[in-house]
Amino acid sequence: MQLNAPAGLAPRAEFTARGLIIGVLITVVFTAANVFFGLKAGLTFSTSIPAAVISMAILRGFRDATMQENNIVQTVASAAGTLSAIIFVLPGLIMVGWWTGFPYWVSVGICATGGILGVMYTIPLRRALVTNSDLPYPEGVACAEVLRSAGNPGSAQSAESVESSAAGLKAMLMGSVVSAAFYVVVQTRIFTSDVAHYFRFGGEKSAASGFDFSLSFALLAIGHLVGLWVGVAMLTGALVGWAWAVPHFTLLHPVAGAAADAAQGAWSHYVRFVGAGTIGIAAVWTLMTLVKPVTGGLRGAMAAARVRKAGNAHTLPLTEQDIPIGTVLLVSLVCLVPIAFLLWHFSVTSGLGS
Repeated sequence: MQLNAPAGLAPRAEFTARGLIIGVLITVVFTAANVFFGLKAGLTFSTSIPAAVISMAILRGFRDATMQENNIVQTVASAAGTLSAIIFVLPGLIMVGWWTGFPYWVSVGICATGGILGVMYTIPLRRALVTNSDLPYPEGVACAEVLRSAGNPGSAQSAESVESSAAGLKAMLMGSVVSAAFYVVVQTRIFTSDVAHYFRFGGEKSAASGFDFSLSFALLAIGHLVGLWVGVAMLTGALVGWAWAVPHFTLLHPVAGAAADAAQGAWSHYVRFVGAGTIGIAAVWTLMTLVKPVTGGLRGAMAAARVRKAGNAHTLPLTEQDIPIGTVLLVSLVCLVPIAFLLWHFSVTSGLGS
């Protein structure tokens, strides 16, 4: 697919076969990494910005590559972050006993319908979360800045930025090699990567707590990707959990035995639910704060649809030439049919129908 360019300029390639292939390959690798890290650390990392850097480093070998093509690659690769989030849902169904396995076609249906709905929702939400957002540094804006910094990979003006992206790709490859080497060293037990200790503050049935310090290049990489303030928030949560909550609940509900068993029991039965409640409150608060910008985004999408319907689509800025909001609503409604079937099928097979 090509974008319309001003008179006298060649059309700019955007949706190309090579861009799609590169995006799919990055998605496969990053989805596997995200699934592993999500199950290990309990969080997934954003793949848009690393994908943009890799895309710029690869596409610099093509003279006709464009910033728009880079954007398609990172957009395809961003699916790795969203697809991997399914690891928090489907394994949970296994753990609570509602599923006894992963039925292939049902799982595919869940991912496909959820993915299509997600794409449809991003069209009006783009205005609310990126274009008109008052967030100090949302991911979409950050990724856009990365793409703008390189411009069109074939142009002389972006030579320095393209070299920077190549250096970034080399750093990623070097990090992979170093992390693999560290993993081999740890698995051969030349030295350990964990220091864990549990203790009581007094007698046999007094408060208990502990710590577990782990050196992992993978977790260091996740920390770099999620950013300083997310890391600070997680550190604060860990301190609240293990410096106050675990000792508090083990003191309220004393248990004899090993300090590790008492601390882990308090963590599993009390502290985790405090964290889940905090996440729930944050989710509700976020939804409340998004009501106004989402409403504004829908109004903007409808206004663009009216301009397009009047035959003046060419007057719209390139960033406003979305899929028509009517099409978005229609596709979303069509997706509700298989979703309804999946919910019915799940309720029957899991025993939740009654």
